[in-house]
Amino acid sequence: MTQVGFNKIILKVKGYVKQNCGSPFIVGFMLLLIAAAVSLSAGLSSLADTVAVYAYYALVAGVFLQLASFLKYRGKSDEVAV
Repeated sequence: MTQVGFNKIILKVKGYVKQNCGSPFIVGFMLLLIAAAVSLSAGLSSLADTVAVYAYYALVAGVFLQLASFLKYRGKSDEVAV
């Protein structure tokens, strides 16, 4: 991949995150949930419980931020929602 192609991808990701500010929290939720599952399968149930609670908090924050983004950018996009 060329440097120009990489820069285009970075700019697209930045634009997406700017318009969907809850998406990093939702991605964090998924990663934390995977970490909780790995911890549980390793027999570390206390750690898995703690990580799962933080994952839930990240999900709640992400959903609220996505709702705020939806309300903020509603009707400002040229794209048609399907």
